[in-house]
Amino acid sequence: MPIVTRRRLGRVLAGGLGAGGLGAASFGAATLALPGRARAEAPWPSRPVRLIVPFPPGGSNDAVARPLAEHFQSRFGQPFVVENRPGAIGMLGAAEVARAPADGLTLLLTSSTFATSAATQRTPFDPIGDFEAVAVLADAPLVVLGAPGFPPDTLAALVAYVRAHPGQVDYGSAGPGSINHLATELLSQRAGGLAMQHVPYRGMAQATTDLATGTIQLLVTTLPSARGVIDSGRVKVLGWTGEPRPAGAPAAPTPRESGFADYAAGIWWGLLARRGTPPAIRDRLNGAANEALSGGRLAGYLAGEGAHLRFDAPAEADAYLRQDIARWRAVAAAANIRPE
Repeated sequence: MPIVTRRRLGRVLAGGLGAGGLGAASFGAATLALPGRARAEAPWPSRPVRLIVPFPPGGSNDAVARPLAEHFQSRFGQPFVVENRPGAIGMLGAAEVARAPADGLTLLLTSSTFATSAATQRTPFDPIGDFEAVAVLADAPLVVLGAPGFPPDTLAALVAYVRAHPGQVDYGSAGPGSINHLATELLSQRAGGLAMQHVPYRGMAQATTDLATGTIQLLVTTLPSARGVIDSGRVKVLGWTGEPRPAGAPAAPTPRESGFADYAAGIWWGLLARRGTPPAIRDRLNGAANEALSGGRLAGYLAGEGAHLRFDAPAEADAYLRQDIARWRAVAAAANIRPE
């Protein structure tokens, strides 16, 4: 077979090599071997995309996933199928995504529970090594609530009261290692150590009821879960766990306004993919997610949750995820909250 030089290949393109020239198969191989010749890649997405929600239908993760999936489907021309895979505090659904190829065709729509579980549970995956954040859609501070007869009226007064009455304040949570538990422990640590009694519940409904009746004195929780007792005046709003204060919410002090500028805790919602997903796919998903936040049903729902919309680039979102996991791991270690 004759050697194919660039000049000779040029003659092939012009009209063939003639007798003794390259066959069709050899010509194709030579063409692909040229420097700078890009191999054709299948378009993404080439088939329906699975959007795994690791919690049951009806919760906030599901409520975020469905309008986001609708926007993605319109934007990319393929179905984005929301699949609820609840179990083990969100770990079963996340594990399914961790086992999938890093091709952008199986995604995880989750929340800050992903980070708190990573800090307090033995997970069947590496939360950092197996995942990267494509977009952090929104975050929201928690609200610090006191029982009706609880003396403190502000966050600063709460800290002073607990210091003066060590071991006499009971605070509730949705269970060991929950965001309520960790956020209260972080406040204690940032305040130099506060002696309070933790009362774990199985969910927030009974904890909120017990706060309103004075069975417990303190509860750090989400605005939606407490909106009923707040609006009815059955509890005291002492402050917020982060900045900015939600629009239209009670004008209680933020940590910065209370002298605890280094205290911040809250919840978030985000889109995660397998680590190693091609950057071009991550960028397209991130851009489409930011479009969905610009208005419509998704933005309206998050506003109702008291959330602050984020428009981070993929690298910023992934840094946020890593920092959140690291923060709660440090809090759990300092509070001796051991993985179960």
